[in-house]
Amino acid sequence: MGITFPLGGVLPDQHKQHQAATFEYGLYIKTILVTGANGQLGQEMRKQAVLHPDFRWLFTDIGELDLSDAEAVMDFCRTERPAYIINCAAYTAVDKAEEDAAGAFLVNRDAVAHLAKAATQTDAILLHVSTDYVFDGTSTQPYKESDPVCPATVYGKSKLAGEETLQRLCPRSVIVRTAWLYSAFGTNFVKTMLRLGRERDSLNVVNDQIGSPTFAGDLAAALMHILLKSEAGQFTPGVYHYSNEGVCSWYDFTLKIHALAGITTCAVTPVSSDQYPSRTPRPAYSVLDKTKIKTDYALSIPTWETSLAVCLNDLLNQPA
Repeated sequence: MGITFPLGGVLPDQHKQHQAATFEYGLYIKTILVTGANGQLGQEMRKQAVLHPDFRWLFTDIGELDLSDAEAVMDFCRTERPAYIINCAAYTAVDKAEEDAAGAFLVNRDAVAHLAKAATQTDAILLHVSTDYVFDGTSTQPYKESDPVCPATVYGKSKLAGEETLQRLCPRSVIVRTAWLYSAFGTNFVKTMLRLGRERDSLNVVNDQIGSPTFAGDLAAALMHILLKSEAGQFTPGVYHYSNEGVCSWYDFTLKIHALAGITTCAVTPVSSDQYPSRTPRPAYSVLDKTKIKTDYALSIPTWETSLAVCLNDLLNQPA
């Protein structure tokens, strides 16, 4: 049985013990490195680790492994020899990125390059998460992986640069684009709407931005599914799209959040985006076509309503 490590992965004085632990009953236990372990997706990957103890798991965030340090990343991977790297680290502050392009590109492009080089050097498979923001959001049909990319924001441009860098440096990689991510962890739309629904008598929510919410728990399970398929010799590299099934607006999403949470005292009014200006324009259409990932990896995807209920059940039953 493999070992699941707490945040921080391997402590220096434990290194020899942990290296030896990768061999048990004459079997080699493969290592999975998860970066960005403090984020929504990284936290959900911890749950996957509990379900798959037959791997050795290493969870790191910037405090344990600074992905902007190329030498540190290479040394870490050469020492720990991960068979798989799941990169959950990202600069996701869309508005802030407009004023901090250097920071966005450092995390979303340069850090990806460091991981890609290390993965190639150590023969690891790299799973990387990207975004619908690589498109400009002007389509009226679900975006396919083959559709032309045209990011309209610094965030989108930095994520696209990361995709292109990864594909150039690490052929043994999978890029999974997602959208409207939420979970029981961190700050996200679902948790904000729950809070505001309890605090206010009324809310205005845009109804002309269309997409598919994505439960981070489902995305984590999908990444693990791809990894296990790869273990079975069914690895198909490339770019894929993943979100929950179904389509809604932020207004529709809010109504469902409040209904499932039993919030009845907050009136939600639909408004257009021009009535709710943001520092950075949001895509009007973020729906992703998931045919390719369902076909290549035989993946079944839940509806957004079903997964929202699962997430809210976790949230509403958390200890106070």
